[in-house]
This record gives sequence, C-alpha cells and structure tokens, in this order.
Amino acid sequence: MAQHTRWSQFLVLITVFFFWGFVAASNDILIPVFKKAFHLTQAQSMYVANAFYVAYTVGSLIYVAVSRSIGADVLNRIGYKNGICVGLVISALGSLLFYPAANSGSFGLMLSGLFIIALGFSLQQIAANPLAIVMGDPKTGAQRLTLAGGINNLGTTIGPLLVSFAIFGSVAAGNTVASIESVKTPYLVLGAAFVLVAIFLKFSSVPNHIDLDKLASEEAEDARKLAHKKSAFGYPQLVLGMVAIFVYVGVEVSTIANLPAYLELPPEKGGLGIATALIAPFVSLYWASLMIGRWAGAAGAFEVGMNTKRMLTVLLPYLAFGVFLAVNAIAKHEIAHFFTYGFVIVLMIAATFASRGNPARMLLYFALCGIVSLLIGMFTSGMTSVVAFISVGLFCSTMWPCIFALAITGLGKHTNQGSSLLIMMIMGGGIISWAQGALADAVGIHYSFIVGVLCFAYLAFYALAASKALKNQGIDLDKRAAQAGH
Repeated sequence: MAQHTRWSQFLVLITVFFFWGFVAASNDILIPVFKKAFHLTQAQSMYVANAFYVAYTVGSLIYVAVSRSIGADVLNRIGYKNGICVGLVISALGSLLFYPAANSGSFGLMLSGLFIIALGFSLQQIAANPLAIVMGDPKTGAQRLTLAGGINNLGTTIGPLLVSFAIFGSVAAGNTVASIESVKTPYLVLGAAFVLVAIFLKFSSVPNHIDLDKLASEEAEDARKLAHKKSAFGYPQLVLGMVAIFVYVGVEVSTIANLPAYLELPPEKGGLGIATALIAPFVSLYWASLMIGRWAGAAGAFEVGMNTKRMLTVLLPYLAFGVFLAVNAIAKHEIAHFFTYGFVIVLMIAATFASRGNPARMLLYFALCGIVSLLIGMFTSGMTSVVAFISVGLFCSTMWPCIFALAITGLGKHTNQGSSLLIMMIMGGGIISWAQGALADAVGIHYSFIVGVLCFAYLAFYALAASKALKNQGIDLDKRAAQAGH
C-alpha cells in the first residue's frame, strides 16, 4: 500500500531548509563587502565561502567521531528531531559572534561566526535530509527533498536582499559604502530566529526515529538483490556520490561567489560595471533560479493526478519567478532587464519533463545544460554572459536531491553514516570557490568559470554510474518513477 506524505510534519521540518538558504546566499553579499573593507584579493575573499562550507566537513567528522566513541549512531541515540534542535542552538551561538566581530572590525572573528553557524547546519542537514525522504513513499523521496529545497531557495532569494538592505540601507537613498558594523544586526536577528525555531521544533510532531532497514526493503524492486555491506563505503552509489556532492556544491557556490567580481568589471572587459551596492538583485536571481527549478521538480511530490502534476511543473517555476520579481520590486530594484529570463526557464522545464521522474536522468540532463550555460557565459559578454552564468542556478536546482537520493538509496542501516559522509563533502563549496578565485587572479574572472564546466562533466558521469550501480542492487529507477505516478 502506497504511503502518503505526512504534510503536517514535513511542513514543520522544512523551516530549517529556509535558514540554510538564507545564510548561504547572504554570504555572497558579504564577499564583495569584506573584499573592499579588508583589502582582500579575489582568492582571499573566498575565505568567507571556505569558512562556511569547510565547517560542514568538520561537523560531519565530529559526528562520525562521537558516534564511534559512544558505540552508536548519534541520531539513533538522541533522535533526529533532537539533533536538529541541537544544531539550531549551535548556529545561534555562531550568529552571536557577529556582534563583537562587527564592533572590533575583525575579519577572523566574522569568519569564526560563519564557521560555527555552518557547524550547526551540518548536524541539521545530517538529520533533516533523510527525514524529508522518509516522510512518505520512498519512491517520491527525491521529489519531496526537491520541494524542501524549494523552500531553501525561498531563503536564498530573500536573504541577499535583506542583508544587502541591512548593510547598505535603501538603494534609493544612494548608499554605496558598506559599514562593517551594520553586518551585526541581521545576524543577531537570525540567531534569535534559530532559537525560536528550535523551541517550536522540539514540541512539534516531527519524528525522532525512523526504521532504516524497513526503508531499504521498500526501495528495492527485488529485495534478494539488496547489498548488505559492513560499511557505507561498500556502496558505489555512495562513494561516487560523495565526489558528486563535492563538485555539485562546488559549482553552485563558486559560480555565484565569483559572479559579483565579474559584474563589477567594466563593459569593455565583458562585465556590466555594476557597483557593489547594486549587485543584490543579480545574486538574488541566481538563488531564485534554484528555487524556480526546485519548484518545478517538486511537482512530483504532490499526490495528485498526472495532468495536474504536468500543469504544476509548468506553473510553479513561473510562480517562483514571480516571487523573485515581487520581492525585488518591493526593494525598489530595477527588474525590467530580468523579464527575458522567463524564456530561459522554458529550457529547464523541458529538461524536467524529459527526465520523467528519474533522478539519474534529471541529473544527467541538467549537468549537460549547465555545461552549455557556462560555455556561453565564457564566450560572450555583457548581459548575455551574465544571464548565462546566472542560469547555472536553474540547472543546479534539482541536483542536490537527485544526488542525495541516489547516494543513500539501498543503504539501509548505513543511511545515517552515508548521510553524514555526504554532508561532509559540502566542503566543495569552499574549496572549489577558492580554486576558481585563485584561477581568476591568474587568468581573469571571465575564463575562470571553466572550473564549473569540469564539475558538471563529473556530475554527468555520476548520473550514469549511479543508475548502473543501483540496477545491480535490484533498484530500477525507471520502474520506481513509473510507480510513483510519473
């Protein structure tokens, strides 16, 4: 009998996805601000991304170490919901560091605050991603995670605008100089929000425990072919998936982390010559692109008829695009030059339909589109180039849920270990951003985006390799997609 999504619990859970997006996207406003305030090179300004994303690796390593020291998986011992609450409190403590950091003008202390915030996020992610997948039919787990990602990107769309407003004030007022002290206010408010959500979550109906062995048997078409390994490292879909998460987060973060520097280039060098204070709408559109793509991919999570799902696949991305236009209009940003982006969304919708609900096929098609987008951006200039780079967000949109679902499918009792290993690889966001920044210092920002092309090439390979590995374990992705109603 098919399981139905437990919406009351799921809607509570996805509040934490919003915060992950809000903070991650806000970092892209901090990067050019810190670069000017502390006189940093492009590579040095990537320390912001480094501090944030490497913290996920440290958090995952701590998780594994503590699990081994107590002889039991941490989340199985304390509970999934409790784990998320502890993570929220850790993130709140990191937010508080922005107060003394801003008052003293300390770049190191600000990086420490971001590191601790992300340290809390790592524990939240280890618990929340598997929870999102199991809150209903495992066959629609990737779509449910895509829907959660859509809420994440509501945060990424709003975050840059609010943080930019807090730092620069009203654009209409003509403020273009950032005050480091003004950084503390949004992060103090954020810290208070973390605590409130932790209290709310603690008393919610979100489950504390899940039956992982039962989950594995439900995922397989032929349970006799299920692989029962001694460790998560015995599953090729996970090992290759760890690299996939590393390069996926890398290309997603490095593209937008380096885009402000490209936007600031004068037109004769390919950029738009935009002042730092006016970059927020472009950063917002990049992260809104992930929301647009995820809202399209999330249509499969709704328990409705086939025709309704198709209609939602077309309507939801444009609703998300409307959210972007609305919040930027409210913020009094110029939005007319973004209207043509609606035509780019058509390509993403076509790729979504072509995938037919198969996460491996969707990953393959989106990776190929990402390669084309970056190449167009590198070999054109002006607004065409900028739109091409921003559209990378569209094609990164459903990669996280696709990779995550593919990597932990069939792991059974090793699911938590697999989840922590995948979260560990989020460090790719910091390392690949720094690598692109260093390449930009050497060859120029325009052609440094070749780093992303290489990342997408690996993701196309992983889509094919994971599908083959799962089929060998009795898990047919096409059959699963058909049974889920696609």
